[in-house]
Amino acid sequence: MADIFNLGNPTGTNPIQDNALGSTGSRLGTDLKTGALRRKFNFGDRVSELALSQDPFFRFVSKVAKNPTDDPAFKFTEKRGSWMKRYAYVVSHAATNAVGTTDPTVVAGALDAGDTYFVKMGTDYKSAGNMQNVFGQSSGDISVGDAGTKPEFFLQGQVVKLNYRTAGEADVADLYNPDGNILGKIKSVTTSGEYVILELVIIKGTASSVDFVGSSDSVLWTTGVSLYDKEIAGKLEAARCYVVGSAYAEGSGYPETWKDQPYGTGYGQTQIWKTSAAMTNTMRATSLKYEQNEWSRIWRDKLIEHKYDIEQSILFGSQYIDSDGVQYTQGVCDFALNYGNKFSWTTAKTQDDFLDDMSSFLDPRYNGSGSTVFFVDTEVYNWLHKLGGYMKANLDIDDQYRADMMISGKKKVLGLDITTISTPYGDMNVARNIHLDGTNISILGVNMNYVKYRPLVGNGINRDTSVYVGVQTLENSGIDRRVDLILTEAGMQFEMPECHAVWTKAESN
Repeated sequence: MADIFNLGNPTGTNPIQDNALGSTGSRLGTDLKTGALRRKFNFGDRVSELALSQDPFFRFVSKVAKNPTDDPAFKFTEKRGSWMKRYAYVVSHAATNAVGTTDPTVVAGALDAGDTYFVKMGTDYKSAGNMQNVFGQSSGDISVGDAGTKPEFFLQGQVVKLNYRTAGEADVADLYNPDGNILGKIKSVTTSGEYVILELVIIKGTASSVDFVGSSDSVLWTTGVSLYDKEIAGKLEAARCYVVGSAYAEGSGYPETWKDQPYGTGYGQTQIWKTSAAMTNTMRATSLKYEQNEWSRIWRDKLIEHKYDIEQSILFGSQYIDSDGVQYTQGVCDFALNYGNKFSWTTAKTQDDFLDDMSSFLDPRYNGSGSTVFFVDTEVYNWLHKLGGYMKANLDIDDQYRADMMISGKKKVLGLDITTISTPYGDMNVARNIHLDGTNISILGVNMNYVKYRPLVGNGINRDTSVYVGVQTLENSGIDRRVDLILTEAGMQFEMPECHAVWTKAESN
């Protein structure tokens, strides 16, 4: 077996010789300096040790989000409800079912109550799993009319609300400013590729010449146009046409129904981390000055080193299997950059800009949880405290005034310092993570309800920080040494991509 360990002593290659002031040469007793042996040099009994917050993310997931797996390659299921997804966009429309691909203006008098009108509808999410766009995330972008996006939920007898705007408004901003809405009851539904054509009986019309919101001049809903970079509340919502109930005649019998498919699956895999320590039995049996048992000290420090390595991996790792079959688990930074909400970060960002980001990230249409922890680098940590502490430090008058964004308290969670910052979108739980310093990532928003640390546990064997202990004898020396390997086989699982976010310095969306 190759000698992969460097066996050494804690104070140098020759502790007896090195501890003698100015001594050099052989380690014979005659070379030792008497003064060096007798003097104390006023050594204190206390040794200072730097205490670091080495592993904030690993600490959280291992304590509150541990979910063992019994297979090194595991799968999981996500469920997204369909009740908020019953919307579509008007792609084209006409007074007959020959709606074509154009989007003409609705002429005055064409939408009176009782009239029949046809609208072609498409949407921007896939009905299998109700998979939608994630704000700022071009990876997995879903455009209106993509394969699998056909609106399956439109049924005869439903009432649909369609927003309109004044005809001829070409300014981009006006495309999303509705002046009113039209109500129509679905008389029939016809499939047209990934779209459906609705025959509507108008319930509430308009006497004016109008365009449907988000359509016409912009050709916004043409197949292939990306929507991932558009805000839901500020833009897309105004153009979405929703089912707003149904209306049936007395004694009309049972209506039609539809079947949704709210489930989607994902997969992950475990990774093996190893941290080794080696020491001769001679050194193990030697009592030292500050910490008597050198092996105990090394063992403690190696455990910290082991956790530190895991923290780095589950932050920056990428899911991969190399040519040798070695598995690498998913890291939260890699996951958020590829699948989560993406926002830009700059020191010039204002409170208003940041609250706009928070509005998109914590949109209750897909992320209404208050379980998000924001791991931030030093720059953002200071920025938030300067901003959040301004009212308290400068304008506080007997607690009569408050800011929309302010520090409301600090606490210890699992031994980690957490700052609570109150915002209009709820409390932010902020933790400083020094691992993000020097990277392009400034803020990681991780919803702890949808992240799991998954150690491999099965058949009575626990691979979560298991330990191998062995003794190896050096060839031709007769000296034995102790070899310990701290083994961990575990993986990370991230669910619901739209519930995680990243703010980066490198990109602007």
